[in-house]
Amino acid sequence: MYRFLLTPRWVALHIVVLLVIPAFVFLGRWQFGRFEERSANSERVTANITAAPVPLSSLAGPGRAVSEEDRYRLVTASGSYDQAHALVVRRRPQEGRPGYFVLTPLVTGDGQAVLVNRGWVKAGASADAPPEVPAPPAGQVNVTGRLRLTETEETSGIKERGGLPPGQVLLINPGKIGAALPYRLVDGYVELTEQRPTAALAPEPVPAPDVGSGGGLNLAYGVQWWLFIGLAIGGWILLIRREVADRKAAEEGPVPVEA
Repeated sequence: MYRFLLTPRWVALHIVVLLVIPAFVFLGRWQFGRFEERSANSERVTANITAAPVPLSSLAGPGRAVSEEDRYRLVTASGSYDQAHALVVRRRPQEGRPGYFVLTPLVTGDGQAVLVNRGWVKAGASADAPPEVPAPPAGQVNVTGRLRLTETEETSGIKERGGLPPGQVLLINPGKIGAALPYRLVDGYVELTEQRPTAALAPEPVPAPDVGSGGGLNLAYGVQWWLFIGLAIGGWILLIRREVADRKAAEEGPVPVEA
């Protein structure tokens, strides 16, 4: 009765099922791994942006890479803005609007400075037209902000290119930007959240990162892939049982009908 399972059509079905099951196992495990990774990242970022601020010098310095664990950590720094070497960062939309980040070095003393993203401004009339940028406060300022990692093409997905208008960059990379400055830049940069004294006019603040659901969708997808394993096995068994029932019915012949 079960010799039909060895026919070419059924052998092909067995192979498909045997290939699908480990594929679904792999995809489920991959999604569970992404869930754990994103949940850990969400917890770390949430802890960093809600923790009490610490001095920038305790986490970053020239030639000292900012740790991945310190992303978005609130830091404080004091110094004076160097408006003469201010830049704007292209291709930085905010809330669906095209615009720029305003990047100004904050000279902290001892021949050091840190790049401060003071916020966002809307794009000019054309791609090459300079945007209107409010000036920073003059004199000594105290800033608080989120510590961010140095941007690269790999981490940002933005490709560097030449021929940009003066005072514009594509990536916030202190290593490259600092080559043209008369002081050393610390690694990473600060995303401004507060400063004293405040400025009468200032760029729009950059919103805090959206930590999302911490990988909740990945968990749901992982469960879904593993449910597909049960569906594949259940469907395979159901097809076999239906084939057996049909063959038994064919062998028994039609049921006689009483007059």
